[in-house]
Amino acid sequence: MPEIDPAATAWLLAATAMVLLMTPGLAIFYGGMVRTTGVLNMIMMCFISIPACTVAWLLLGYTVAFSEDAGGGLIGNLSHFGMLGIDPTTVRGSVPELLFATFQLTFAIVTAALVSGAIADRARFSAWVVFVPLWTVAVYAVVAHWVWGPDGWLFNLGVLDYAGGLVVEIVSGASALALALVLGPRIGFKKDAMRPHNLPFVLLGAGLLWFGWFGFNAGSALAANGTAAAVFLNTLVAGCLGMLGWITVERFRDGKPTTFGAASGVVAGLVAITPSCGTVNTLGAIVVGLAAGIICSYAVGLKFRFGYDDSLDVVGVHYVGGLVGVLLIGFLAAEVMTAGPEGLFYGGGLAQLGKQALAALVVTLYAFTVSYALAKIIDRVLGFRVSPEDETTGVDFTQHAETAYAEGVHGHQPGRRPTPGGPGAVGQRTETADDSAD
Repeated sequence: MPEIDPAATAWLLAATAMVLLMTPGLAIFYGGMVRTTGVLNMIMMCFISIPACTVAWLLLGYTVAFSEDAGGGLIGNLSHFGMLGIDPTTVRGSVPELLFATFQLTFAIVTAALVSGAIADRARFSAWVVFVPLWTVAVYAVVAHWVWGPDGWLFNLGVLDYAGGLVVEIVSGASALALALVLGPRIGFKKDAMRPHNLPFVLLGAGLLWFGWFGFNAGSALAANGTAAAVFLNTLVAGCLGMLGWITVERFRDGKPTTFGAASGVVAGLVAITPSCGTVNTLGAIVVGLAAGIICSYAVGLKFRFGYDDSLDVVGVHYVGGLVGVLLIGFLAAEVMTAGPEGLFYGGGLAQLGKQALAALVVTLYAFTVSYALAKIIDRVLGFRVSPEDETTGVDFTQHAETAYAEGVHGHQPGRRPTPGGPGAVGQRTETADDSAD
């Protein structure tokens, strides 16, 4: 009978807490990127993902992702529905299975929260609350089984995804694109300046994400060992090079490097190293981070060319960055890290690159199609997008009856419900300097 490793358990407990912190960190990161009228709504869409995902994961998500295969490597069985059969003595690998399940839950939570950035400023909060648990089971858990389940078909094919380039980044990006298309663009998209309202928030959020990402990646070793140490360093290196790559592009393209670009570059580098952190050496991490910073800095402009309104660049950073990381494994995988498959640059040929490309394509199509279908159904039944009047008034007020700042655009104190029919009531929005700045 397998025994619990105390050192591995202690490290995974810490890593799990670090990954959970990523969702509040993302809330601050996203909250700083939106306009003043949508700060609280954006933060709430991230925070509500924690309970919404947790309920779905404990009932169905975990068993769909990590139970024994129900057939064809496509989905797990229902043997652990509601966490049945798992107790404090149950071991998975060398850690308690309850801890392993919780660690994986934190991945699902932050992935769902990532998707929300694509529909900032225009989504009904109630519709989002319905979407998240359905999506967790139907999209996230299924892909997790394919890639990480011991009987998953992509796992058995030999696809490498150490900490979630496919499961987290490509899934969130493809799902985000689907929702952006279902809801349509914000009022004023391509016409009005929609700048981040609080850059210090963005930088603080990026810092919290970077801290949590060490648990995200190094925790995936499920042990306190040399692999975890190498992954930890690769995560630091890629974040650094992502920042340098992005601000270098800004310097030569736009004339000056920006704080917003620095934060975005860090995240791009971390996104790309997520799938590859356990398969590339330190030199490979440099290449992955730099490539992601440069490529994603250009990719965020695709939404203007193709006309989809991905509000906070989930597609440009997370989908494209995840794709960069997943594909570069095919070039940079080193035997010293994988103890097996090697990339093209290390004499492994094109086989691994082909597997990585196939996995990226299949996961993209599945996540996009199912997310689009779920969003369409919810839109038909509940309505996924707020009314034009509510969007113009601002989703903080119309969805939560609050504003973020003491002298906000609606003239009432944050956290206080305004007097019905008084200043700040729906339909009686007044213009202020804050509005013109947005």
